[in-house]
Amino acid sequence: MRIPPPPAPTPAPSPGAPSSVAHRPTPGRAASARRSRPRRRAALAAATVAGLLGSTLVVAGATAAHAAPVLLSQGRPATASSVESADYTPARAAFDGDLTTRWSSAFRDPQWLQVDLEQRAALDRVELVWEGAYATAYQVQVSDDASSWTTVHSTTSGDGGTDVLDVDGTGRYVRLLSTARSGGYGNSLWEMRVLGTPAGTDPTDPTDPTDPDPAYVDPGHPNVPVRDSAPSRVEVVGTEGSWDLQVDGRPFTVRGFTWGPSFSAAEHYMGPLAATGANTIRTWGTGADTLQLLDAAAARDVRVVMGFWLLPGGGPGSGGCIDYRTDAAYRSTTKADILRWVEQYKGHPGVLMWNIGNEAILGLQNCFSGTDLEQVRHAYAAFVNEVSVAIHAVDPNHPTTNTDAWAGAWPYLKASAPDLDLLSINAYGDVCNIRESWEAGGYGKPYVLTEGGAAGEWEVPDDENGVPDEPSDLEKGAAYVSSWRCIREHEGVGLGATFFHFGTEGDFGGVWFNVLPGDNKRLGYYAIARAWGVDTSAMNTPPRITAMRVLGATSVAAGRTFTVEVDVTDPDGDPVEHHVMLNSKYVNDAGGIAEARFTRTGPGRFEVTAPQLLGVWKVYVFAEDGRGNVGVETRSFRVVAPAVPGTNVALGAAASASSFDPWNGDFSPARAVDGDPATRWASQWGPTAWYQLDLGSVQSFDHLQLVWEAAFARSYTVQTSDDGTTWRTLRTVTGGDGGIDGLDVAGRGRYVRLDLTERGTDWGFSLYELGVYRR
Repeated sequence: MRIPPPPAPTPAPSPGAPSSVAHRPTPGRAASARRSRPRRRAALAAATVAGLLGSTLVVAGATAAHAAPVLLSQGRPATASSVESADYTPARAAFDGDLTTRWSSAFRDPQWLQVDLEQRAALDRVELVWEGAYATAYQVQVSDDASSWTTVHSTTSGDGGTDVLDVDGTGRYVRLLSTARSGGYGNSLWEMRVLGTPAGTDPTDPTDPTDPDPAYVDPGHPNVPVRDSAPSRVEVVGTEGSWDLQVDGRPFTVRGFTWGPSFSAAEHYMGPLAATGANTIRTWGTGADTLQLLDAAAARDVRVVMGFWLLPGGGPGSGGCIDYRTDAAYRSTTKADILRWVEQYKGHPGVLMWNIGNEAILGLQNCFSGTDLEQVRHAYAAFVNEVSVAIHAVDPNHPTTNTDAWAGAWPYLKASAPDLDLLSINAYGDVCNIRESWEAGGYGKPYVLTEGGAAGEWEVPDDENGVPDEPSDLEKGAAYVSSWRCIREHEGVGLGATFFHFGTEGDFGGVWFNVLPGDNKRLGYYAIARAWGVDTSAMNTPPRITAMRVLGATSVAAGRTFTVEVDVTDPDGDPVEHHVMLNSKYVNDAGGIAEARFTRTGPGRFEVTAPQLLGVWKVYVFAEDGRGNVGVETRSFRVVAPAVPGTNVALGAAASASSFDPWNGDFSPARAVDGDPATRWASQWGPTAWYQLDLGSVQSFDHLQLVWEAAFARSYTVQTSDDGTTWRTLRTVTGGDGGIDGLDVAGRGRYVRLDLTERGTDWGFSLYELGVYRR
């Protein structure tokens, strides 16, 4: 799965508002549409990009007997007042030590970003690394209870860049409160770092999710035990086509998941993971907080594939473009940073292997082309080899590997990275074809699957509304099992798999891939446990949704109700509670899922209120059994403007406006009366505008329908005129909220005009359609 770091804010495609057309994959680059996921990467390597952070990274939680402040915030639980996109700009991204990820808020004031240090601390310094969208007025505050706040720094003259703030205060929670932005975007931080010294033991937080759950018991799966907390020797043994991974001389088949929760919550989530029979987790980055993960893993006889992030990891559009032929500074600093963590963790019994890079060979196609692309890909592979040689010199007891998307990356590694002990691959719906590709390429090394599971957006056919048809819960569970079978049938070469994803998010990507959304277990959790030999017959398992229907899914009137039906059974006879949720990913690229307004009208039947915003949405039904399990099913539906009876006298009329965007496409006034709901008029950005129609002759009408794009008018008047000079006001609207405005007005005239006096957003004004009806 691709991990594109969020791009810097870019101007909307028209002055009206950002485009609502979601990016879709194209042949050969389909992977670029894959979703983001949590990752960690050492802060020092990222800091060298521009020398943004002026202090040395200190391991969080280290003894504070000396005067030097400790980095307290990295990897800690983070929340925010809002996010621009739940997928690409989450609050945690500002505390992950990675200067290619960021938090970004919604486009309004005020906003806040908060971190729980999970202990009281005396603060010494706060460092803010702003992206282009920064706060001009903000406060830094501390609190013991996240309710009563004390301000330790305040400014009204922020100018972006990097702010290094000397502060003096004590508390467990630290909050950045922004009250004024620098422009029309929100607030955006690459990183927020809180440094200080622990101020003593903090009482246990009763809501802290890190408390172990006694309900989860290790079922006695045959993991290689951790021996008296001693470091293990892990090695690839055997010959061509008859390899094995061994830990302390005993065979070890990788059975596991990619890791989603924060490392600080590892103690809580390691139990449910181990209960599946898993013996491995995979990460994408290694840093100071990885110690928490390693300790929790080793306690459960689980081992960690230790990831190191290399730019531009995660596929096209992900990170900075590095020329591995010439950028000696990046190579040197990154290598040194990797070796620092290898030196620190090589003796930990939880370490399984070192994974150098993720999908960068694919991602480089976003940076280069032609001969340059080929050369840089080989230079990247050569750098991976250089790092592998250096790791082996420091740590001869653990193997090295490199992950990329599909086997197309393996020829570069075969030619330029011979020191790697084994290969790794990310594949989803195509896992069962890995063997054929390996045999055709003659790669001469075994491999592990480092990401896999259900087919992704880029691999499934489109549904009746033209968006990817997401597999059902039943299909996703079956995909884990079939993928595992195909890996194990490649005997002596396929050494196991970490499936995607042991994550807890319940957003668009979380529903598609996670086995633990909202801490509720899904069918996939139990399906792979059975495949790994766990007896689940006595376990309470999730409700099963065997069918889902959206009536009239290709034409749902905005703001009206539509019917959703699901067939749900619970194998344990538990009462099932339903939640109906909506997502607008294919309308405006939003990743979050919000509760819908709905009424249950019968068993598995719901009347749902459609949103106002036009386009293809997704509706989800969550079926919870109250026993920690959930079934989830989803379908798409297309929101259209409600039909209006009568004659639309505005259709094809001559249209004019105070302004329109001529640069980014055809957003001319005529596009709002062409009868096409996919085209629109968009004004230039400004606080007021007008839009006018010439009906050709004096006409009588009694209803107007305004179909707004995201850039709507909060206040406006409807006027009419016989000569285009003297105007009569028919209706004044205040408090508009966008979507569809249906106005009953009794009017007569040749000209109809909208005087737009107040914007609803920081953009201008934009209309998909203006209909003037005679009924």
